[in-house]
Amino acid sequence: MSLRHRLLLVLLLAAIATTLTATGATWYWAKLEIDELLDYQLRQQALSLEDKAYLLGQVAVTAPDPEQHIVTQLWDRRGVLRYQSHHDVELPRPRQNGYDTISTAHGDWRVYTMELGPWVVQLAQPLSIRRDIATNAALRMLYPTMAILPLLALLIWWAVGRVLAPLSALAGMIAGREPAALAALPLAGLPQEVGLMAEALNDLIARQRQVLARQQDFMADAAHELRTPLMAIRLQLQLLERADGPVDREQALSELKSGITRTTTLVERLLAVAQLDAQQHGDSRELVDLSQILRRSGQEVQALAKERQIELRVENGLPALVAGEARSLSSLVVNLLENALRYTPAGGRVVGSAREARDGVLLTIMDTGPGIPEGERNRVFERFYRVPGTTMSGSGLGLAIVKRVADLHGASVSIEDAPGGGALINVLFPAGGMRVSEPVLSFT
Repeated sequence: MSLRHRLLLVLLLAAIATTLTATGATWYWAKLEIDELLDYQLRQQALSLEDKAYLLGQVAVTAPDPEQHIVTQLWDRRGVLRYQSHHDVELPRPRQNGYDTISTAHGDWRVYTMELGPWVVQLAQPLSIRRDIATNAALRMLYPTMAILPLLALLIWWAVGRVLAPLSALAGMIAGREPAALAALPLAGLPQEVGLMAEALNDLIARQRQVLARQQDFMADAAHELRTPLMAIRLQLQLLERADGPVDREQALSELKSGITRTTTLVERLLAVAQLDAQQHGDSRELVDLSQILRRSGQEVQALAKERQIELRVENGLPALVAGEARSLSSLVVNLLENALRYTPAGGRVVGSAREARDGVLLTIMDTGPGIPEGERNRVFERFYRVPGTTMSGSGLGLAIVKRVADLHGASVSIEDAPGGGALINVLFPAGGMRVSEPVLSFT
């Protein structure tokens, strides 16, 4: 049910309930007023007999008038009924003077009794007459109310439509927008409640615009980065086709394999970046051991370390618990280790450690490579950016992936000079578990 229909239904039900309640209350108070009025009439009729008491013995008893609803009975002091105006109605002997309500076979009666000389005069009136009068009075008041209900419904319908018109206009404006439209919604003239919703939508549109801009930049950069390795593969394939002897063919095939490997690595990292961009803060969070992730990641890159003749040391210490997503954290650690191994010369050393620190959990990757100039330490986290003068092949995405994963986990990344030369990268995660004592270091 639409908001308009709900509001209309609630208002109509409220109007009907209010009308019925008012009518019931009116009927109740009208009945009280009529009861008091008719009680007064009974008493006045009884009192009027005082002036005509001397005529009672001389009045001829006749059939009652059909319009006469008051029954009169005359009792003597001994309790003998001497006179009754309606012979088909028998009322019991009065129990007390004044007002009383009695029940008979002919229904309920309102009675007024008084002593008049040697007589006891009893006047009675059916309560059904009073109820009929009260009901008729209430109906006469209800008819105008019921007649005005259609007008009230039209007024409510007009008022609801008028109140919800800005919301309908905003909905029509949103429905009529082009799918690619990212302009903010106008806020002028909107009620406060609708304005808050429009502001929230504008905030969402602004964030969506930023996401689309990043995606467009990423797609442009990715297309540019993929063009070179794909062209190299094409050239290497042509060289393989033109190779004359087995030696030339083997060399060309080796270069082609290397080119395919580099391109595959680039595509995998592009997909990783795209996947990380789609993730939100807090997705699939659990308590994970960063030390265990570091050990597994060291095993994954061990072949690269042997190929480049670099000593890889990974801390084998106590657990370092963080709240995060294990898969993306593994990607962060692997990219840090691979980046350090690629830029460290043969005979160098790469050391990784994860431990509980004062402010959380600290992941440290240290190498003995050329290091990163201080002026470039912020830019190396940009996508596809490489330090000028770098001769080592790469995609420029490794540290960008590291920064994105760190941001998703609320961690900070910093680069320093390693003791003795090289780079020291620190990733500080917020504490995710109980603190433990200082680990005992061992390297593999």
